[in-house]
Amino acid sequence: KEKKKGRECCSLPCSSWEERLADAVTPLWRLPYQEQLQVKYESQRKILQTLASCLEELGTDTQTPGGLCCPLQPVVPSPIVNGYRNKSTFSVNRGPDGNPKTVGLYVGTGRGRNIVCVKANHLKNIPPKHKQVAQCYEKFIRCSPLEPCILFHEGGHWRELVVRTTSHGHTMAIITFHPQALGQEALAAQKALLKEFFTCGPGTVCALTSLYFQESTMTRCSHEQSPFQLLYGEPHIFEEVLGLKFRISPDAFFQVNTSAAEVLYQAVRELSQAGGDTVLLDICCGTGTIGLSLAHQLSKVIGIEVVEKAIEDARWNAAYNGISNSEFHSGRAEVVLPQLLSSWEDARPVVAVVNPSRAGLHYRVVRAIRNCKSIQRLLYISCKPEGEAMRNFLELCCPPDPGKKLAGEPFAPMLAIPFDMFPHTVHCELMLLFTR
Repeated sequence: KEKKKGRECCSLPCSSWEERLADAVTPLWRLPYQEQLQVKYESQRKILQTLASCLEELGTDTQTPGGLCCPLQPVVPSPIVNGYRNKSTFSVNRGPDGNPKTVGLYVGTGRGRNIVCVKANHLKNIPPKHKQVAQCYEKFIRCSPLEPCILFHEGGHWRELVVRTTSHGHTMAIITFHPQALGQEALAAQKALLKEFFTCGPGTVCALTSLYFQESTMTRCSHEQSPFQLLYGEPHIFEEVLGLKFRISPDAFFQVNTSAAEVLYQAVRELSQAGGDTVLLDICCGTGTIGLSLAHQLSKVIGIEVVEKAIEDARWNAAYNGISNSEFHSGRAEVVLPQLLSSWEDARPVVAVVNPSRAGLHYRVVRAIRNCKSIQRLLYISCKPEGEAMRNFLELCCPPDPGKKLAGEPFAPMLAIPFDMFPHTVHCELMLLFTR
C-alpha cells in the first residue's frame, strides 16, 4: 500500500510538489504579510501565557493583564519579506520523478518512508542566487558517474549543498561529499572536476566568491572533525551590520536574515541600558555581531562560542573594526562561563546576552548566570521559546533552590519583543528582558 501510495504521489505535476514544499516549509506564504505578523503575535502571546502559568505553579506571580508573564510588544516586521535568507541548505535525494540526483528540500519524513526531494522554486524565503547554485549543483551531479549518498550504508558520495550570500554580492558554496572507499587520487579528481565546473563550465553563472568541499562520514561535521577544503576563491565572505564589517567562515553562525538582525541588535542596544562602565557577556556569540555592535558604548565585551572558527572570525572582526575592548573565548559555554564567573571580582555592572540554538542553554550556564550577583540584567534571544528555552526561563525565574544549586536571586521577565526573522514561516525570534 505504501509503495502504491508513493507512486501516486510522484505522479503529481511538478508545480503541485513545489506548492506542497512551500506549504511545509513556509506555511504562511499564502497570507498577506500583516496577517502573518498577527498569527505570530498570537503564538507568542500563548507562549507568555504558558510561562506565566508555569511561574505561578512555582510560587512566582508575575502575571500582567491578559494572563501574560510580562508586557508583549507587537511583532517587529522584517525589512525584507522575500528572499531574505543569507544561508540555505539543500539536500540530495529522489525527486518526484524518481531521479535520485535531485537537489532541493524534503517533503515527507524518514519515519513515514515517504521522503521526496523537491526543488525550491516556490519558496519565497530563498533568494534566486541560492536557487541558481542549487540548480547548477544538480546539473553537475547528474553528469557525474558517482552516485548520491542517500543512506550512508548504501554507499554513494554526493550529499548536501550549503549556500551563503551577503549584501555585498558575495556567494559561498559548500559541498558535502561522503568519501566511502575512494582513495586520495580519486578524491582529488572529483575536487578538480567541481572546481572546473564552477570556474570554467556551466557553473560560472553562479559567480562564486568561495567554493568549499568537505569530506564527511557523518550527518554533520565541524571543521575540527573534517576540515572545510577551499577549492576556489576567497576563504571568507563579508557582511556589513550597523556600520561594522564582519568576516564569515563556512560553519560560523550568522543570523539568517541580515536586515532583520540589524533591527534586533538595535533593540538589544537600547534594552541593555549599558553605560560606559558596563561589561557585556555575549554568550553563544557566533562571529561576535551583537557584542561588537555595542562595544563602543561599553567598558568591555566578553564573547563565548563553541565553534572555534567563529571565534577566529570574531577576533578578526574586532581587530578590523578597531575594537580593542573585547575578548573572545572558544569552547562550550557550560565549561567556559562557570570558570570565568567563579573568580569574578569585577565591580563593574554586567549585562548578559544569550542567543542559543534551539537546544537552549545548558543547565550549568543558567546556574552560573543565576549565581553571579553582578548580572542584574539579561537579554534572552530565542528562535524557539516554546521549546527548551522555556526550561531556561523557569530556571532563571524560580525561587532559590539549594538542591539544584540555584542560590542567586531569581530574575523576573519584564518585557517581550518578537522579531520576524523568518517571514512566511510560523517562527519568529523572541527577545525576553529579565531583570533582578
